[in-house]
Amino acid sequence: MSKIRVLIADDHAVVREGTRQILEQEPDIEVVAEAADGEETVRLAGITRPDVAIIDIAMPVVDGIEATRQIKAQYPGIAVLILSAYDDDQFVFSLLEAGAAGYLLKSIRGRELVEAVRQIHAGESVLHPAIARKVLNRFVASADRSTRQKTSDILSEREVEVLRLATRGLSNQEIANELCLSLRTVQAHLGHIFSKLKVSSRTEAVVYALKHGWVTLDDIP
Repeated sequence: MSKIRVLIADDHAVVREGTRQILEQEPDIEVVAEAADGEETVRLAGITRPDVAIIDIAMPVVDGIEATRQIKAQYPGIAVLILSAYDDDQFVFSLLEAGAAGYLLKSIRGRELVEAVRQIHAGESVLHPAIARKVLNRFVASADRSTRQKTSDILSEREVEVLRLATRGLSNQEIANELCLSLRTVQAHLGHIFSKLKVSSRTEAVVYALKHGWVTLDDIP
């Protein structure tokens, strides 16, 4: 099985070293690059093409928000996981708008980071529940009715069902159980959804659905 290739971007060397040590203890994860500023992050993302980029917000030259935006514009297949000391609404919303697939705080334990990398790579969403609820409220409120599209124009009925369950926070296995499908089939549906919406993560797909009015807060527990 191929390893999950990871890029670590943080302007503090000790944080990069600690993160690398945590990740490289895992047999299925490989750190392919480290960057100390946003500009270097984007450049190394293009050279190494990691599966997951772990990015801090407060970096010199180019900050994490702009680095995320540039990476998603140039290399949409790279999933971005934000690891930050800040949980301000403005940072959370800006980063999810830029295409980040997950947002965690540096107070998490090493094991949580490892699992988050695996989840992000598998197309799962990694957001703290409180942050997730704020995000859902924000994007529903800002949905532009004039640009709403019918789901049937893009997704099949089954894909819409999968997306709605993903919006409720169900894992791939839970979605499979709910729809009486195999896990592999759910993963295939999510892959088709990501491809059709031109996104690379569940978080991006849910944000897309909220913006286009496909999902409302009534769909969310």
